[in-house]
Amino acid sequence: MARRETPSVETNDTPHVPVLLAEVLEGLAIAPGEVHVDATFGAGGYSRAMLAAGATVHGLDRDPDAVPAGEALIAESDGKFAFHAARFSQLAQVLRAAGVTQVDGIVFDIGVSSMQLDQAGRGFSFQSDGPLDMRMGQDGLSAADFVNTADEADIADILYLYGEERQSRRIARAIVAARPLERTLELAAVVRKALGYRPGAPKDPATRTFQAIRIHVNGELDELREGLVAAEAMLAPGGRLAVVSFHSLEDRIVKRFLKLRSGSEGAGSRHLPDLSGQRRAPSFEKPARPTRAGEAECARNPRARSATLRVAVRSEAPAWGAHDDAERRAA
Repeated sequence: MARRETPSVETNDTPHVPVLLAEVLEGLAIAPGEVHVDATFGAGGYSRAMLAAGATVHGLDRDPDAVPAGEALIAESDGKFAFHAARFSQLAQVLRAAGVTQVDGIVFDIGVSSMQLDQAGRGFSFQSDGPLDMRMGQDGLSAADFVNTADEADIADILYLYGEERQSRRIARAIVAARPLERTLELAAVVRKALGYRPGAPKDPATRTFQAIRIHVNGELDELREGLVAAEAMLAPGGRLAVVSFHSLEDRIVKRFLKLRSGSEGAGSRHLPDLSGQRRAPSFEKPARPTRAGEAECARNPRARSATLRVAVRSEAPAWGAHDDAERRAA
């Protein structure tokens, strides 16, 4: 596919500049008149840049707090922007309900947003006190519900699986002993005490616990898997997928998905079956090498240091559809 010039990016009027914005726009290679999707709308930083490049844009977000920004952009966009209050796992059904059968590009910015982290009342951060909530969609099981009702063994499993926390059993035991927990700083204090934290250490030990609980209550990794499948279904041949992730669990899922769907996965190993006899036509071209933020962006936005961007181009082959067992084991 011929490479298009990346449009300049004006961000002065944008309340939040998303990570790797210029690199995402380069990966999407937007041509005027194309239809693109911002699957994680947030404050609309990607959507505004995509509109400025000449695209018609559909934005999705499960967070009710994103609705005012979405409605404001509808009013400004002269019919070129539509907002959908939905999870990105619902991407295909939402677009089809809107009369869209194929799109030219989709971007995902995975995980918690800076706006959510910065609002103490949302309960995502242990940097300030707030209710122990962490719900992106502001509905369903909260972090407080989980830590106050789950079995000790289940809490330990979640901390180990989603936080890669080696001391998960010790922390789970401390959480159960301290219940009920209702505030973010209460939970952070319990974790720090359980692990013998000393102020000034390079990384706060509560980081992994908060990440794990947040991923669990929001079903983030399953959402990501389903969102990738939905993107595959909706991208036109030659369409571009751009995914920004912020930790190894997310990036591993994206990497494995693109390797399998592009036919780049090697022969079977002791962990995976040999699928050489049941190959399907690759639904994506071989993905480009991952991109990470440069020093200048990292200096402006420390969150960018952990960001990884993966871009891939949709082939003409049919979509594979839902993950099979081998893919789930790989991811």
